[in-house]
Amino acid sequence: MKTTLLLDIAADAAGDRRAFGDLTFAELRHHAQLAASWIMEQAAGQVAFLGLNGSVVPTLLFASGYAGLPFCPLNYRLPDDKLNQLVARTAPSVLVADDDMVERIGDHDGVTVVSRSAFEAEIGSRILPEGWAEGDGEIAVLLFTSGTTGEPKAAVLRHENLTSYVMETVEFLGSDEGEAALVSVPAYHIAGISAILTGAYGGRRIVYIPAFKPEEWAETAAREKVTHAMVVPTMLDRILDSVEHEHEPLSSLRALSYGGGRMPEPVIARAMKLLPHVDFVNAYGLTETSSTIALLSADDHRAAFTSEDHAVRRRLGSVGKPLPSLEIQIRGEDGRTVLPTGQSGEIYVRGPQVSGEYLGKKITDEEGWFATNDGGWLDEDGYLFVEGRLDDVIVRGGENISPGEIEDCLRGHAAIADVAVLGMPCTQWGEKVAAVVVSKLEVDCEELADHVRSSLRSTKTPEVWFFEDELPYNETGKLLRRLIKERLSDDEAAA
Repeated sequence: MKTTLLLDIAADAAGDRRAFGDLTFAELRHHAQLAASWIMEQAAGQVAFLGLNGSVVPTLLFASGYAGLPFCPLNYRLPDDKLNQLVARTAPSVLVADDDMVERIGDHDGVTVVSRSAFEAEIGSRILPEGWAEGDGEIAVLLFTSGTTGEPKAAVLRHENLTSYVMETVEFLGSDEGEAALVSVPAYHIAGISAILTGAYGGRRIVYIPAFKPEEWAETAAREKVTHAMVVPTMLDRILDSVEHEHEPLSSLRALSYGGGRMPEPVIARAMKLLPHVDFVNAYGLTETSSTIALLSADDHRAAFTSEDHAVRRRLGSVGKPLPSLEIQIRGEDGRTVLPTGQSGEIYVRGPQVSGEYLGKKITDEEGWFATNDGGWLDEDGYLFVEGRLDDVIVRGGENISPGEIEDCLRGHAAIADVAVLGMPCTQWGEKVAAVVVSKLEVDCEELADHVRSSLRSTKTPEVWFFEDELPYNETGKLLRRLIKERLSDDEAAA
């Protein structure tokens, strides 16, 4: 089943519903098919996109599907040299770019660059050729990974993976006509792709903002009477600041999902107090799994938030339970031993929406299990707790230490605004625990060390402390630990 069928059945059943801005689902299908007919004349092997959010994104996504070619959105925030390396890897391709970004793209054999305005003019004046027929192709989307630990890899998402996810999680035309989802994540993030597909199948209008700014987010949500939205944790904290400052209650907002990074418990607790009418949902997923694989529901949030039982309350820091169509296991270091409840290991997932594939390389095992490279554990009721990337684990004297546990502890201190914990080289122990702190009140290292020591073992107490004005995150809320490590290494070398 192709992703285009999601749009086809929505356009057939509710063609007059608004899909994006003033564009209806029937009009979106027509535009996408016109675009597909043009794309098929370009002798391309892929359809690439470089630019900000807008109706051109769903048009190109579905047009690529109709043409039978992969859609490959590119990260416009990359420096020009890194960006052009990815552009070259899309060949042979047609690349649609925002007008002000065209000049960033060099000459590449097999890459035809078209400005957004020229593309829209072409589609606006085009007539669907007589006898036009869809193309065939199994790959729907290619998404380059962030490359925070090496060269970006092209994750392959096939039509069957994406449609399986959508049909498992969304009721067909289950949205009211007045519902609208605010999307601020970029097109090159899996959440941006899944928002389009779930919006089409569910019949919900999508409202775009070109790029995230907290004030614009809140203003747009109020003006467009947005009912649903998805954010990453760093976005939510800034949105709450804006809501408090502007006294904007976001009265139309019904549901807000978050994911893409670790959500500090104080932030979600603050959100639930400030926006009591909103259903909060934590969605954990990866690019390679076609988006969400586990959900902490709105009811789970409320139960955990109001509970005095520690085992229930701590679920506010979990990502909930796996989707019914998926299986999750926690495995040991050998990658084979399935660990018991409560024991930490690597999260493995299996199911029809799981691609587990990079271009030219299948990375699921012979039984279809995908190793996420995320550490985590399951509690006795099946709630999944994600501890972070295994690459970030600190190995001190042979003991594996999770940075997330220490970060959560430090965020509970009134003086801490943000924190990152990581390992630094140590002659005696192999690695020592270091904390990089953004403080909102004056505090000294010993007070913070005592705070950690009182809750966790002394071996988990940071031995080195750094204070910064802010921590580096990428646009999808991922803490850039490698950048922090490089900066600290440079500082130590200078010292």
